[in-house]
Amino acid sequence: MAKFALRSLLIALIVVPPALALEHATEGVVTKVDSAGKKIAVKTADGTEEVFKFTGKTAVHAATAVKTGAVDSYLAGKEGTHVVVHYTGEAGEKTATAVDDIGKDTVKVGKGTVMGLDKAGRTVTVKTEDGSEETYHLAKDAAVDTEHGVVKGTEYTAKKGEKVTVHYTEEAGKKVAHLIKHM
Repeated sequence: MAKFALRSLLIALIVVPPALALEHATEGVVTKVDSAGKKIAVKTADGTEEVFKFTGKTAVHAATAVKTGAVDSYLAGKEGTHVVVHYTGEAGEKTATAVDDIGKDTVKVGKGTVMGLDKAGRTVTVKTEDGSEETYHLAKDAAVDTEHGVVKGTEYTAKKGEKVTVHYTEEAGKKVAHLIKHM
């Protein structure tokens, strides 16, 4: 009997792997950088403030380079900068895996339903709540937060009819999506 129980346990461990921590993303404005506590605070579009731990492995994506382990020195003095934070964890224990610096530009939020995706052109068309259609260009480091975790914009496989929230800036007359969240 003990042999059967051990074999069943081993099979269960092989067939059902332990849950992996999903990565999520949120956009907001840096309100505080705590170098000593290794934390950053970000005020999100809905007005809540979220706090994220960072480690020596947390990457910073800036317009000019990618740096690892330099979150506090990079963001020091940049309160007010818009960022997309990629993180794992829940509630009070969120750990940043990457921070994308969007800059000081005002980030806008659009909501609607995906009407189409042009992978070659790196655009997604969304029918907004007022019935108009908007085309968003995916930023180089665009993140898409789905129910299965974050994927890069280049790996996005939007399906017509999906409800999304798009966090974007306007650059040279184009709407540039930095974060797309499935609702």
